[in-house]
Amino acid sequence: MVWDELDRARLTGAVVHQILVVEDDESTSTFLKSLLEHSGYQVTVARDGGQAHSAFVMRKPDFVIVDLILPGESGYEICNRFKQSNKDIPVLILSAIELDESKALAERVGCDGYLTKPFEPRVLLEMIRNISEQVWQRTHLDAPSTAETPVRFQCRQCGKRFKVSESHRGKSLTCPACGEILTVPRHA
Repeated sequence: MVWDELDRARLTGAVVHQILVVEDDESTSTFLKSLLEHSGYQVTVARDGGQAHSAFVMRKPDFVIVDLILPGESGYEICNRFKQSNKDIPVLILSAIELDESKALAERVGCDGYLTKPFEPRVLLEMIRNISEQVWQRTHLDAPSTAETPVRFQCRQCGKRFKVSESHRGKSLTCPACGEILTVPRHA
């Protein structure tokens, strides 16, 4: 092993112990639970969005595998909600749907990987390792080291000063002093 590989191995912080599987098909969920437990993971299975959200809050999984077609809430909605709650949670969609549009929508809601059924167990296990590593690197190694600089601007009509976070750039707000509708500047 060369030094670069040793350094990379030392810096790796992606550790997955607890996996949440959101799958309503009994045979698929049983197979996934067996495969993952045999590979050393602790597995919680949820059959729908309600169970998934409860397990997500109570079990705090390190990784989520979700089907797209579920009773009630879709896998897209579940992924989106999980990512809003914790953007650093790795989410893999495992579905029989092979459409490019489906994969594109999965990416838009924050999914970190997409695997179609049927799949090779080895491929699933590799994807879990790769996705968890990519998410860990993105959140720990690629993250900016400085805090976000606030956006400062003022109302043109009354002169009231504002200080908002970077995430508000380009969005509208109403000045509480004069009622003027303002747009947060996009650029500094």
